[in-house]
Amino acid sequence: MIDATGAVQAEAQWAFAATPLAELTAIWQSTLYRLIEQIPASIRQDITRIAIDGTSATVLLCDRQGTPITEPLLYNDGRGIAMMEQLKQIAPANSVVLSATSSLAKLLWLIHHTPGTLENYYFLHQADWLAFLLHGKLGISDYHNALKLGYDPEKLEYPSWMKQLPLPPILPKVLAPGTPVGDVTPEIASRLGLHPDCQVCTGTTDSIAAFLASGAKHPGEALTSLGSTLVLKLLSHTRVENADYGIYSHRLGNLWLTGGASNTGGAVLRQFFSDRELEELSHQINPEQESPLDYYPLLKRGDRFPINDPDLSPKLEPQPANPVEFLHGLLESIARIEARGYQLLQQLGATPLTCVYTAGGGAKNTTWTAIRQRQLQVAIQPPRHIEAAYGTALFVRNRF
Repeated sequence: MIDATGAVQAEAQWAFAATPLAELTAIWQSTLYRLIEQIPASIRQDITRIAIDGTSATVLLCDRQGTPITEPLLYNDGRGIAMMEQLKQIAPANSVVLSATSSLAKLLWLIHHTPGTLENYYFLHQADWLAFLLHGKLGISDYHNALKLGYDPEKLEYPSWMKQLPLPPILPKVLAPGTPVGDVTPEIASRLGLHPDCQVCTGTTDSIAAFLASGAKHPGEALTSLGSTLVLKLLSHTRVENADYGIYSHRLGNLWLTGGASNTGGAVLRQFFSDRELEELSHQINPEQESPLDYYPLLKRGDRFPINDPDLSPKLEPQPANPVEFLHGLLESIARIEARGYQLLQQLGATPLTCVYTAGGGAKNTTWTAIRQRQLQVAIQPPRHIEAAYGTALFVRNRF
């Protein structure tokens, strides 16, 4: 919860354990309500707008009352691979839907495996369904979540090639992110202690929310997420799309947030070192001296960005006996991949890189930050806020 100046007035968290898919929507619902109930009552009464960021391409089918009739398909669910040949016949070569995990591939899979006619269902993203629980209106999404469904955020419409699919009755109406959809329902206002005039707005995706929370806002500024994997997002004047490298762009006002994700990252480091070892050994590395070791750190074969090769083998040899040298080589090599990724985005037409904010566990490693800055040749900044939820609140306040 933030005020008009962007200052945080309240914050709430609720953790939940791994849950079977069939029970997941019930957990989402109870978590949403518990989060709101944790906010001090005096602040709850003053909330004027609510928006939700959800995991991109996490989807479900609901009936006409909004009750889920299928288990949700999560962001990394690959069942849509069975629909790829059908999609390749009609979708443009660079379309973001040409992925087994895209929202559209999942929708086609659900249609193929769910009895009944399309008029009986609503297809919703995670953020869409959670917002429905508050405002009571079904069949509404935003163009951030709907990008992987095939929606064109530049023309603000579903593309003509989608008309070849039996989908119109089930496709959600798409609005700009942050658009007020309706007030909270009287039942929700009473149950959760919200003001009856509190508006619920269309949401966004978790990655865009994290970008906004970081403080990046000018073309050329970027966010690198150093978590288990390596994710790059660069704010650009121009839209960049290239399915061969898993590159796509989200609309952000009159700008474009373009990026890609590599399978390299922190998960590879933890294959060899504990968190304590990473901290202690990093302090023994001279970040101003470039490591001669040239690795491509992966847990298993295959990467898509910045090298698109499903058979790309991990390169982790030679492994020196000195663990400091080995870690130096790993950190240096991941930094080279990051630099190569931003170079690729710029080669494809993105705005030149000027500054990089960093999120994720790797952002805490000052040695790695110095190595990355040497490779990137631009300033690296810590994020102003680390919680994606802050970016969502900022988004709905500013209406980008």
